[in-house]
Amino acid sequence: MPQTPPPDDDGAIPQSVKDGHFEELLTNSPFTRSLGVFDSIILTGVARTENDVLATLLDTKTMESHVVSKTANFQGWQLVGVEGYPAEMRTWSAKIQVTGGQVITVRYQQPPKKIVRATTGGGGSSGGSGGNTPPLSSAQMDEAKNAAVNYKEGFNADGYPRQPPPEMVAKLSRLSVSQREDINKQMFGLRNQGLGLDERRKIYENLVDRTTQRGR
Repeated sequence: MPQTPPPDDDGAIPQSVKDGHFEELLTNSPFTRSLGVFDSIILTGVARTENDVLATLLDTKTMESHVVSKTANFQGWQLVGVEGYPAEMRTWSAKIQVTGGQVITVRYQQPPKKIVRATTGGGGSSGGSGGNTPPLSSAQMDEAKNAAVNYKEGFNADGYPRQPPPEMVAKLSRLSVSQREDINKQMFGLRNQGLGLDERRKIYENLVDRTTQRGR
């Protein structure tokens, strides 16, 4: 007597996969889901001080720079940790805890070559060299350039209350004018973010040391 084939919904037989099963995955993929405001945020640098680690972020849409550390900034963003090989920037990533407790990973990317021209509160506008700083006022750009030449006198964003100490002047003397100007622009960008005098001094010394070592 011929046997009747088992029904299609027999639990013992795996059922074929249909296109409809993937509809939800295609329309709401976890790999392409938007993070909203953080879609345009990239990691542009990491600076290690004696007691803290600071990461600089850049919003590539607004060209606004942000600094995060273990202490939450005014936006409530807090640096949880950094990963990657110190000598290879392309491997860097930073874990940032944002408002609400969500932790996101921001990876290093080469900043845009050109900065969108934006108007500042003082009416001036310009961009930093290489896209490493947020828009600076024309007065800040001029001071960064002048201080690169007259480096012994110091400037308003270096973190020193007066002129830099002799040991820092000696290090600065080994850098080119363009290298000093690039560092000065980065420091003005950090100053615009509200970083205090002591924090700026530590980052400034770190930037000078790293630039000096790269030139050897």
